[in-house]
Amino acid sequence: MTEFEKPSPYPDQPSPARMYDYYLGGSHNFEIDRQAADRVIAFFPNMRYAARANRTFLQRAVTFVTEEGVDQFLDLGAGIPTEGSVHKTAHAKNPRARIIHVDIDPVAIAESQRILADMPGVTPMVANVSEPDTILNHSETQRLLDFKRPVAVLMVALLHFVTNDHELYRIIQTFREAIPSGSYMIITHVSYIEGITSDPTVDQVESVYAKATQGFKIRTRDQVVKCFEGLEVVEPGIVDTVHWRADSTAEKPDLSYFLAGVARKP
Repeated sequence: MTEFEKPSPYPDQPSPARMYDYYLGGSHNFEIDRQAADRVIAFFPNMRYAARANRTFLQRAVTFVTEEGVDQFLDLGAGIPTEGSVHKTAHAKNPRARIIHVDIDPVAIAESQRILADMPGVTPMVANVSEPDTILNHSETQRLLDFKRPVAVLMVALLHFVTNDHELYRIIQTFREAIPSGSYMIITHVSYIEGITSDPTVDQVESVYAKATQGFKIRTRDQVVKCFEGLEVVEPGIVDTVHWRADSTAEKPDLSYFLAGVARKP
């Protein structure tokens, strides 16, 4: 067993953050996470592909907003910041960029603290996205981010773990109102796609996450589009992750079933 696989106490529920790490091929997960993730993969064999597509979208989106001059990032539901994560992508363009990685999973944050040790301008924070004011008023947020200048708020592969619709839109609204003009919100959300809406796969995947530390809810395109209200969505709009400013040489990529968008606050 690796050092990471010796928790105290050992988790008694799978964590979406650690399951996601497993989908990406990472090693920052436990047996209980791998078992749950394998059940999802059994129902939805494209899950690993979808996670990778989501990660490459994140890299393109962070590169885009960094090139637009944004150097502050609030990464909500960050999971474990491994290869291709926000801080690595932003720092490739601007080494002075400041990033806060937020996640509800204390084990994921403990591992993040080890990964990010002695990295100036980057900090992990254990917090619940359902308490946005706590995150915004946190001492680390106040220390690292200047809300008088544009900030990029990321909710990538996060919002489908907020199962209450009213709560979902309240969270988004709170962060949207907190950021100044010229800021960006970067969002992806698992969505129903024509041909799978009535598929029992939906219920089966949701049932796996019902036994995890957070539930899971797939939403319609209209519900996902509503997440961008009050913002100016940049081209190419709200599309599958594989179609958001993807490499033009890609040949007919499979759909990821994650809808994605980048939007600017006017």
